[in-house]
Amino acid sequence: MTPSPLALLGGKPAIEQPGPHFAWPPITDTTHKALTIQLSQSISIYDRSGVIAELEDALADYFGVQHALLTSSGTAALYSMYAAAGIGPGMEVIVPAYTFFATVTPLLHLGATPVLAECDERGNLDPADVVARLSHRTRGIAVTHMWGTPAEVTELRRIAELHRLRLFEDGSHAHGATVNGRKVGTFGDAAAFSMNGPKPLSAGEGGFLLTDDPEIYQRALLHGQYNKRCRSEIPETSTLYPYAVTGMGLKHRIHPLAAAIGLEQLGQLDEFLEGREWFAARLRDGIREVPGIEPIEPAPSDTSSWYGLILRYDPDELGGLGIDQYFAAVQAEGAIEADRPGSTCPLNLLPLFQKPGPLFPNLRGRFAYAPGQFPRAEAFHRNTIKLPVWHRANDLELAEAYIAAFKKASDHHNDLLETGEQHG
Repeated sequence: MTPSPLALLGGKPAIEQPGPHFAWPPITDTTHKALTIQLSQSISIYDRSGVIAELEDALADYFGVQHALLTSSGTAALYSMYAAAGIGPGMEVIVPAYTFFATVTPLLHLGATPVLAECDERGNLDPADVVARLSHRTRGIAVTHMWGTPAEVTELRRIAELHRLRLFEDGSHAHGATVNGRKVGTFGDAAAFSMNGPKPLSAGEGGFLLTDDPEIYQRALLHGQYNKRCRSEIPETSTLYPYAVTGMGLKHRIHPLAAAIGLEQLGQLDEFLEGREWFAARLRDGIREVPGIEPIEPAPSDTSSWYGLILRYDPDELGGLGIDQYFAAVQAEGAIEADRPGSTCPLNLLPLFQKPGPLFPNLRGRFAYAPGQFPRAEAFHRNTIKLPVWHRANDLELAEAYIAAFKKASDHHNDLLETGEQHG
């Protein structure tokens, strides 16, 4: 029997360059300078001044909204957004079955019931399934733009307006992505974004909330900022002003050093996105020629932030070869940055959404999701492989080597099938 060229079976790997092959965010001399300047100015800011005000103004300008509020994380931004919009006990919010769990977990702390809904062919919330899950208790719809590819947010906006519901956007993957030229994060009553490590706009750690609604903004201030900032920004004539000193007793302030990184990175975001778009096009062109995998494309009128390039695996094109064996072969070829997302998954597969009672006694009996209830979301998750999207021209050779690694695994899938039969 002729030895297989696959690295998994003893051959030479397609990529011999040592890793890591992708790192984010880009840390440059400019980043170091921004941090040094901030260190000399302040490492603790209690109000809306200095780098906090600079970054919030820059974000409001970039997205074209009235208010931007920095937070310590994207999860904190989501929590403040839901709380500020009045979501509470007894209310239902329709959420994606397929998303990172932090899109939904703040609702549990507010006593609201998450109603999971199916995904579409891009892994985003399916508007038709949203309509099917509306009830008299529904107060909002939350949508995540998965992996940077915009959801059908125009249709979700129409549904929300028709039924007098709040529309919330989780743009944590999608900084700068657009729908018909309009930026993601500007379609809902409010939007929340993460700026943690690998996000397209990164501050290391941090997040922000966007809204044009002054009451949502003021209530979000009270939810996690309090005292000096609330006393200076909430009008004394407001019924909320008496609570300015204490707010709701939570602290969600971003660290000024993180804000300095975020501000420096925001100045380069469009350049980063342009580079990613160029790379994503070339990766997709190459991947389309590889049997067994298909790149997920945004709608023709949309642009993605390319937080990740999602590939859909089709075992039928490769003789029924399981994705586990195929993925192991790809990684053995040296494509170490290829990933099968784990914690980002259908929420009905997680114990927290199957039996919330031990952690949230007030939600006991309110919902109990189970595997098998969301077959499209589960199939999407099961057959997903994610690639990073580079942005620098000198990474083109590496990106092409990744395509070659996938092609090699697909071209020699029979070797993997034979090995499986022998082991069986």
